Amino acid sequence: MSQPHPPRRTALDALHRALGATMTDFAGWDMPLRYASERDEHLAVRTRAGLFDLSHMGEITVTGPQAGEALDYALVGHLSALAVGRARYTMICAADGGILDDLIVYRLAEQEYMIVANASNAQVVLDAVTERAAGFAGAEVRDDRDAYALIAVQGPEAPGILKSLTDADLDGLKYYAGLPGTVAGVPALIARTGYTGEDGFELFSAPADAEKLWQAITEAGADAGLVPCGLSCRDTLRLEAGMPLYGHELTTALTPFDAGLGRVVKFDKPGDFVGREALAAAAEKAAAVPPRKLVGLIAEGRRVPRAGHPVTDAEGAVIGEVTSGAPSPTLGVPLAMAYVDAAHAAPGSAGVAVDIRGTHEPHRVVALPFYKRER
Repeated sequence: MSQPHPPRRTALDALHRALGATMTDFAGWDMPLRYASERDEHLAVRTRAGLFDLSHMGEITVTGPQAGEALDYALVGHLSALAVGRARYTMICAADGGILDDLIVYRLAEQEYMIVANASNAQVVLDAVTERAAGFAGAEVRDDRDAYALIAVQGPEAPGILKSLTDADLDGLKYYAGLPGTVAGVPALIARTGYTGEDGFELFSAPADAEKLWQAITEAGADAGLVPCGLSCRDTLRLEAGMPLYGHELTTALTPFDAGLGRVVKFDKPGDFVGREALAAAAEKAAAVPPRKLVGLIAEGRRVPRAGHPVTDAEGAVIGEVTSGAPSPTLGVPLAMAYVDAAHAAPGSAGVAVDIRGTHEPHRVVALPFYKRER
């Protein structure tokens, strides 16, 4: 009988433990859940800055003269049209249109792309992209999960903190763009991306350089109130920002059109792609009969809705299901995202409740996101 593998540890594991982090097994990795108060970490990102270890994410490199064509076939987006130095949010779907994962793809050079997959789906994405690219002789797929550490600095003070450590043109770096540079003497890909709803950067470096980079950012951010942050506050930050999480708002049972993200599917790109036929049918069906819609719910009481709780109408009939829920440190009320029937999805819809362990708690339907930063 085979023994279960112990969780993997990032290059920053010893540092997290020295900081007193509460660790948790997440997608096969031992990751910091929180260092002290998850509420304080959350509010630090909203008002100052937070530092995250995201080295569990999965990096996959695709190179060669046909790299763009291979990705156009493997993914739903038009990646060959992506400019060098830019990034794009996209998805990889099964042949039946179900979402295998949502991804960010960076075009690092004319013939080089980097896919960043969710930790829980990294192997699935690697296997699918490798299989789909096999028909393109001019494309090579490489598993680079062990080649990178990933550190994110997020929050309104993030640009100022990072500027003190790099000569890279951060002012000229647009959202969803990246450039190679050095940060505190460490070579890194500096990307203006994130999963918190705030301005910030994600830094891809060699694992051997991760501790030096983390310590330099920590020291540079001390006067600005930067704190280390765990996965718990990352979840509440992305919930407030209305950002989907795979396994909650996105699953293999849903197409991008079911999730309200049909815009990522590019039917006008040249050539075929995996799932095209099923996704075209899903788009047509969604236009004719609107599917359940992903909405925001704000509790009128203090009880917190959680994933899987039924959403009901005024008569108690089930009209949907909560996908994510948590107390909101920023807004001070419990929040949830839920898929609900289109007839009840309009902001302000009356009579909507969440069945929390047998009690129908009233909620207000609102448009997503709950929180949007001032620019």
